[in-house]
Amino acid sequence: MKLIKTIDAEGAVLCHDITQIIKGVTKDAVFRKGHVVTKEDIPVLLSVGKDQLYVWEKEEGMLHENDAAEILCSLCKGSHMERSEAKEGKIELTADCDGLLKVDNRGLKAVNGFGQMMIAARHGNFSVKKGDRLAGTRIIPLVIEEEKMERARESAMAATGGRPILEVKPFVHKKVGIVTTGNEVFYGRIQDTFTPVIKEKLAEFDTEIIDHATWEDDDKKVTASILDMVKKGADVVVCTGGMSVDPDDKTPLAIKNTGARVVSYGAPVLPGAMFLLAYLEVKDGEERRTVAVMGLPGCVMYAKRTIFDLVLPRIMADDEVTPEELAALGLGGLCLNCPVCTFPNCGFGKGV
Repeated sequence: MKLIKTIDAEGAVLCHDITQIIKGVTKDAVFRKGHVVTKEDIPVLLSVGKDQLYVWEKEEGMLHENDAAEILCSLCKGSHMERSEAKEGKIELTADCDGLLKVDNRGLKAVNGFGQMMIAARHGNFSVKKGDRLAGTRIIPLVIEEEKMERARESAMAATGGRPILEVKPFVHKKVGIVTTGNEVFYGRIQDTFTPVIKEKLAEFDTEIIDHATWEDDDKKVTASILDMVKKGADVVVCTGGMSVDPDDKTPLAIKNTGARVVSYGAPVLPGAMFLLAYLEVKDGEERRTVAVMGLPGCVMYAKRTIFDLVLPRIMADDEVTPEELAALGLGGLCLNCPVCTFPNCGFGKGV
């Protein structure tokens, strides 16, 4: 690459895109990388403020910005993604289906720590729609050392175990059972306003409610009901109410007695501290499957956004939640109850 005066550029090969910006009209390249400058191009180049140009002069061991951007793209692009063409050292990734975005923060930090290159991604573990922008990569200088890009590649691969930094897990069809608990509802003392909220949130995904039962505060009946729904084919069982430490609240005990593996009873999220998540391993003939069982505290009924909104997309994408991941929700786990809710375009649930 060398620098020449634009008036002397006839016959030279551009080594980067030349962008024209007209406010409110366009921001696009008038000439692309590799374009051979003609005599007629020179006035156009001068009109966009280019009195000097970088033209291509191949140098051993150096990569052009677009070629280097391809390396970053290969490190990022996982399943169910589309990519843009390399342009001015930039490549964007978009989702090709509805699903859950996963981002390996270790790989992201490994690349961004090198300098002269960057990957910017949206937060992982949140829902994305087909066509949503997921990430953008860019090489900062016009040319960069090939050896540096190779080191960045090796560092990212070591950090992620050889997997792409980003992945979209498609949402899958789920059969759901709902167990409503509480003497006050069972005996008709109050109207059940909890179940409609759960149905509304489930309707945002590809779900089918196969059973709904209402029981008094009897842990044995709730346990039996959960197991019956699993036997009927439920992939997810949601239990509402009975999650506090009051003597009548027995839902945690009922879930534990199903034999499910309890991930956590309690989460560092407000609203939603009394949340319970468990997984029940089921054998159907020769096949094994994992059923997610959740105990939802009363806040899910009245608060607009809670722990349920943070965990549900992961359940719907078969992305198992670990105790460590629940613990990490403490950073960003406080909902500010804004007068106008903009979730998920806010800080709720977005920690490290």
